[in-house]
Amino acid sequence: MKNNLPIKSLRLTILLLFCFVLPLCANAQDTYFIDGYHGGVWGHYPDWNTRFIVDMLKKHPYWNINLEIEPETWDRAAKVDSSAYREFKSMISTRRIEYVNPSYAQGYLFNIDGESIIRQFTYGMKMLRADFPGITFTSYSSEEPCFTSALPQILTSFGIKYASLKNPNTCFGGYTRAHGGELVSWEGPDGSRILTVPRYENESLSKGSTWQTIAWNNSPTYIQSSFEQGITHPVGMTLQDAGWKDGPFLGDGNALATKNKYVTWRQYFDVVKADPQPVWKAGQEDVLVSLVWGSQVTQRIAQQVRVAENKLIGAEKTIALLNLYQPRPWPQAKLDSAWRTLLLSQHHDCWIVPYNGKPGNSWADKVLSWTNNSNSISDSLLNSLVNHDNNDIKDGRELPVTIYNTQLHRRKEPVEVKIPIEFENRNLVVVDGTGQKIPAQVVIDPANHKKILFQADVPGFGFSKFRVASQDAPSVTGGAKATRLQNGDYRLETDLYRLVISQAHGGHITSLYDKQLRKEFVDQHDTIGFNSLRGDFYQDGGLKKSDQSPATVNIIENGPVRVKVQISGNIDNTPWTQVIALAEHQRIIDVDLNIDWQHNVGIGEDTPPHTYDWKGYHKAFYNDAKKLLAVFPLNLKGQKIYKNAPFDVTESRLKNTFFTSWDNIKNNVLLNWVDVTDSKDQEGLALFSDHTTAYVHGENFPLGLVVQYSGVGLWGRNYTIDRPTHIHYALMPHKGKWDQAKIWSASADWNQPLVAWAGDINPGVDNKPMISSVSDGVVLSYARVGNDELTLRVFNAEAQNGLKTIKPNFRYDKAILKTLDGVQIEEFPFSERGIMLNIPRFGLRTLAFTGVRTSAGKH
Repeated sequence: MKNNLPIKSLRLTILLLFCFVLPLCANAQDTYFIDGYHGGVWGHYPDWNTRFIVDMLKKHPYWNINLEIEPETWDRAAKVDSSAYREFKSMISTRRIEYVNPSYAQGYLFNIDGESIIRQFTYGMKMLRADFPGITFTSYSSEEPCFTSALPQILTSFGIKYASLKNPNTCFGGYTRAHGGELVSWEGPDGSRILTVPRYENESLSKGSTWQTIAWNNSPTYIQSSFEQGITHPVGMTLQDAGWKDGPFLGDGNALATKNKYVTWRQYFDVVKADPQPVWKAGQEDVLVSLVWGSQVTQRIAQQVRVAENKLIGAEKTIALLNLYQPRPWPQAKLDSAWRTLLLSQHHDCWIVPYNGKPGNSWADKVLSWTNNSNSISDSLLNSLVNHDNNDIKDGRELPVTIYNTQLHRRKEPVEVKIPIEFENRNLVVVDGTGQKIPAQVVIDPANHKKILFQADVPGFGFSKFRVASQDAPSVTGGAKATRLQNGDYRLETDLYRLVISQAHGGHITSLYDKQLRKEFVDQHDTIGFNSLRGDFYQDGGLKKSDQSPATVNIIENGPVRVKVQISGNIDNTPWTQVIALAEHQRIIDVDLNIDWQHNVGIGEDTPPHTYDWKGYHKAFYNDAKKLLAVFPLNLKGQKIYKNAPFDVTESRLKNTFFTSWDNIKNNVLLNWVDVTDSKDQEGLALFSDHTTAYVHGENFPLGLVVQYSGVGLWGRNYTIDRPTHIHYALMPHKGKWDQAKIWSASADWNQPLVAWAGDINPGVDNKPMISSVSDGVVLSYARVGNDELTLRVFNAEAQNGLKTIKPNFRYDKAILKTLDGVQIEEFPFSERGIMLNIPRFGLRTLAFTGVRTSAGKH
């Protein structure tokens, strides 16, 4: 919780209700309460708190508590009050204390990469086991809405048996959908199940509150309605903020404690668990969450976290791949440091109260510092592997280039390599490993560096070598091309697309024609411009659109590999630019948007001064329809929405994404991509984003990306515009449903491009891939090399259920299938045919190859 609510003033009333009213209505049946503490050294954990917990447990022998305390807290606790820490350490081994959220930094989870979620638990559990040897993790619970649909698989693989989907006392950021009765078997997208306490059907939102359900204090209304619904063991919950000096939350009377048994989740499940339970396939749209999407501060945090995730996960996989060719020590300490700060940047407080803290040390400031550390380590680890002195230039006429692919599937994509000064004024050609010349062009990057751009064909989990050479005549032209038409429009053309941009209508796209599908994707009958901007500028007359005034188009690059144009326009007298890029053979169309705000502008729904009520259900920042949007009216009939989540893809059940009230929150989160198809899944268009944000869509409203909000957010804080906005997104027309179109793989490639280095990084080594084949749709989430062992974590993103093959291109002694907690499940001897794994759709598998031997030797 973020504010000390007036709980003490309610204490006497609550006690009287429980002592006198509840016995009459509950028929003397037992009720249960989950009490404990939430917080930590980064959020809130006063130095006296450990002593307070120990003393309260001694004073109240009937009191049992649940903890959601950041693992780093205990290092400080041991230093500032070693006596209290030692006593607490002895108590945590008893059944009176249960650690219910062992993640490293209490992230929301729905807003980050799936591999990040795994590391939250891996690093958190490791640190807690070091502090408290013998600690067990049985139940998962959170005071905030830290939930995502893939949790059943992740939790059970870590050995956790139970979960709760309640967060009754901190619902500012959302809550789960009410469902069913006492217990459910929560089924994740891969089919994994975990015994779970849902938010009961009768557990309504509290009146006069925008942060609680009626289960926060076991009110008589809540208990009685639970009994009437057939719930024989009703349970309420509040994890108090560490630092509250209340002790037992519902009071300290033994009579009260008898009626409302203070239990840990483990104790509760021991009493009520029964098998079987009704199955609930709680999907991502059952996690009802809302942050201040589109505000600059939230946008920056989301971008900074995404960049750091992409860099760090990509760096790990690249280092593992290079180690198979050239063994070197695994940089665990540096990677641990990078992961630590990335995980801290995913703390829920970073996202929901970014402005909290002293100037220069707010949560937003911390995220910048934390992600900078992660990025710096990732970059330095990769740079240490590369020779930068250009000694590989041969005879002044040839430069070797090495391109690495950290995905499991073969990729053919444009890559850029910086041109050494010796080559800057020469005609250049690129030659692949077979001696074939391939199309290339010289480009200038935003930092004004000259680079050579070419299509690199690289095997999965391997590398390819190329040569950049000077020649007397220019390279062959053709391929991608941009042209100015007689009417002033601009046409961009590749082998896959023909795209037309109208200068007269604000630079919006008037045609996006897919040549292979013979399909026009722009709705020619819609008056909203495709790829245009629109939003409510409430301080300046209301709705403004970028296509209300002409734009200027300039061709930046003109083939043969890629075409790129810059569109310059304005909206409400604010200048903006878009850079649109299309490349030969590439399905993804890149868009880079910059808005050069001159001052703070109110955008979205207005909250007039002195009218904000933090208890009021209506919030301006919920109203996405009025925010600044990039919109895409599509020529698709009977539109359906698919969207990804961590290790999941959801087919939306929403008629529209719009809401304006706390009691009507919908999950409209865009993690990596959202896809629109026609009613029969024959054709569609995917929208990729460089950060977690919100999307819009409805029966009478086109697909849109939330670009900007400026106005009142939570607790009346003014979320302002204080700098230019820069976001990166992409479009991908396609045939068929998302899995047939391989959208997950395309998104993974877009987030982690091919790694290009000038020089022969593996001299004398053939460019054979380290994984010679893998079943379609299997994506690499993690790779590590060390002690003659290669560990791979794979995710079945797109393939149907069944056996999946992973065939290594190296010798090994055996392969061991493990849980996320390192427990061995199955062992496979070496086989020339590779490993056959049963991986259901959306399933994860961690596989360790031992005794790995490649041409470079042991690893």
